[in-house]
Order: sequence, then structure tokens, then C-alpha cells
Amino acid sequence: MVSQKIKILMVAVALVAFVLFVPSSGSFVVLLATRAMAFAILAMSVDLLLGFTGLSSMGQAAYFGVGAYLTAVLATKFHFGMGWDFWIVVILGMLIGAGLAAVFGLFAIRATGVYFLMITLALGQCVWGLAYRWNSLTGGDNGINITGRPSFGLDLTDEVTFFYLVFGFFSVSLALMYVLVRSPFGRSLAGIRERELRMQILGYNTWLHKYIAFIIAGAFGGLAGVLWAHTNGHVSPETVVITTSVDALLMVVLGGAGTLVGSAIGAAIVFGLREYLSTLVPWWQYALGGVYVLTILYLPSGLMGIPARIRQRFSSQSKEESSKKLASKPS
Repeated sequence: MVSQKIKILMVAVALVAFVLFVPSSGSFVVLLATRAMAFAILAMSVDLLLGFTGLSSMGQAAYFGVGAYLTAVLATKFHFGMGWDFWIVVILGMLIGAGLAAVFGLFAIRATGVYFLMITLALGQCVWGLAYRWNSLTGGDNGINITGRPSFGLDLTDEVTFFYLVFGFFSVSLALMYVLVRSPFGRSLAGIRERELRMQILGYNTWLHKYIAFIIAGAFGGLAGVLWAHTNGHVSPETVVITTSVDALLMVVLGGAGTLVGSAIGAAIVFGLREYLSTLVPWWQYALGGVYVLTILYLPSGLMGIPARIRQRFSSQSKEESSKKLASKPS
């Protein structure tokens, strides 16, 4: 309990330092941090499935995309969501993400392992196909440009103000998901991840638990899409493409699955490396891919697992030293 409180305090201090440092670091850093936080919400929703439920979803871009397209269509075709009604769009984005996840979950949750992954991948590609082909609504390959940002007493066209807004959504999302995974429901998800058959024997409806977690992850994916639409200013089929789901999944693996905070750290590292490497070499994708491979090979528990590995190493060394001392003592 004490160590958990220390971890929460460390995260709170890191968030305060982050929100104080970034606004004074220049417009480019502010924009990059805003994009990373919006995408981090998507990555944390993937972590809710992968790290806490044991479900490797490759279709999270679908909920991200429908939230983004909803925002763009309402703003450009109906001039809705650019004032105080922005908050209604946020709720609608979460609802449409949750609703789509509820439909997809009826098919996906019946499968496990690689079959679950392939089904979510196929369903995500269906959404991508709609975004690409439904020209009258989505603009097809050209996508939709959003001119301006909402204004409701706050000037969100100012990058720093918009950064604070996205930071607020990110912090609340992190807190809500943390409360969820620490609740009895979250504990049952962890039990399903470790031994689903045992949870079924104990009387848990494991299908329903996974289905609810799937819907919640879809809701947060929709929220991330709403924020991304205004952050990026452009929504296209690239928003829904499979690489979006892959990026979110790799961010979770890089930061550390089952930690939530690790997903946010992974998103920050990936966005930072992507922007930095792209200015150095034209083959930056290979360098970023190398980082992923090295992480999986040498840090399977991600960056958040480094302290545990260090503690384990020191404890094993101390055990070896104590055993040597005992062996060296005369009988």
C-alpha cells in the first residue's frame, strides 16, 4: 500500500513537472506533446485490453477513427462542436466508440489468442474501407480538413491553451482507468488474464467481463479520436489505417503492458523519436523498428519493468553472496 502511494505521488509530480515545463519549451514542443497526449489515451485503452485483460487488439484504430470522423463531419458539414457544444461532441465521440466496440465485441470476444487479434484486425479494416470509399461523407482519400478549433470562453486556437485542455483530458482518463483497474472489476480482469478457466470455475462470467472491458476501451478510443481531430486539424483514412493500431500496441509494449503510465511514456518516446529521427535520416522507420525489436528482446516487460529487473538482479546477487558466506563457514 505504501509503495503504491509512492508510485501515485511520483506520477503526480511527473505530471506537474510536465505541465509546467512544456508550455515554456516552444510551439513545436507544445504541439508534439499535445499530439502525444491525445494518442496516449488510445495507447492506454489498448493497455486496458492487453495489459490487464490479456486481449491483443489490432482494431483500436477503428474507435479512434470514428471519434475523429464524427468530430470532423459535425464541424464541417453541420458547424456543430465548435463552441460550447464541443463537450457534447466529446460525449458523442465516447458513445460512438463504445457503441462500435459493443457491436464488434459480439464477434471478437468469442475468440482468443491470435484468432481474437485477427478478428479485431479484420473489423478495423472494415472501418478503414468505409472511410476510404464513402466519399460523400468522409471525403475519401482526401479526408476532411477542420478549420479552426472550438471556442467556448477559451481560445483553443492558441496552442498552449489547447495543450492544457488535452492535458486535462489525459489526466482524467489516466485517473479513471487507474481507478477501474484497481477496482474489484479490474482485479477480476487480471484474474482472467492469468487463468480464465479458474475464474470460470469460481463463478465469474468471463465473457461479460471481457466484453465490458472491450466497450470501455472503445469509449476511450473514441475520446482520443475527438481530441486527435482538433489536434491534427485533418482526418483521413490514414487515421483508421492498421498502422495506427500497431503504433498504439507497440507504445504499450515499449512502455510496459499493465502499467497505464508506461503506455503514455511509450507514446511520448515514439512521437519524440519519430520527429527527431525523421530530421536525421530518410530511413528513420527502420531505426524506430530496431528500437521496438530491442525492447521486445531485452526488455519484455517494457521500460516500466527496468526497476523490477534491477531489484531482482541485486536480490539474486545478495542471495549468492549469502550462500557463499554460509558455504565458507567452518562446520
